Amino acid sequence: MNNIADLRQEYMRERLDEEDVTRDPIRQFTRWFDEAINARLPMVNAMTLASVSAAGRPSARIVLLKEVDESGFVFYTNYESRKGRELAENPRAALLFYWIELEREVRIEGRVVKVTARESDDYFASRPLGSRIAANASPQSRVVADRAVLEARYAEIEKRDGTHPSRPVCWGGYRVVPEVIEFWQGRPNRLHDRLQYSLRTDGNWAIERLAP
Repeated sequence: MNNIADLRQEYMRERLDEEDVTRDPIRQFTRWFDEAINARLPMVNAMTLASVSAAGRPSARIVLLKEVDESGFVFYTNYESRKGRELAENPRAALLFYWIELEREVRIEGRVVKVTARESDDYFASRPLGSRIAANASPQSRVVADRAVLEARYAEIEKRDGTHPSRPVCWGGYRVVPEVIEFWQGRPNRLHDRLQYSLRTDGNWAIERLAP
């Protein structure tokens, strides 16, 4: 194995200055997100979701951003999965986007609420048929004997529901309502740019520079 400690990359692309960002972090996020799309980066909507159980045990996984607006960042999953159980116990989470090709990172912290049943229904109906069947077939995060169990369950639901599987009641969306959003731009010599937006009690956002 190569010496992991010797793996390094210098950051040289851009800078992040206070006068160049918008006062609204959602608009700033959208600007960066669009630039990632225009750069044709793979899976630009992939984000790490970190949650914490009632016992204080953290866990993280990759989920996909499906909507963002002034009310927050939306993703969909099984409410009975590990993440769903943890968010029920402790409805706060952190999100992380990492676009390595642009040497950029966005960190988001906030409270978590479920989206409406109508929103979940509408998004579920837009998913590919195979994904809708799989959502019904998989007891997400639960132990199963082997893959054959999942495939048999998938075939059973496919035969039963055809092209119109309904949304499981245990499946739907969450919205992370941001309270803190940090934008990170890699810079030479590890002297990175970090601008943090914090939501104030008056509803406006304060912008501060953090040391790297």
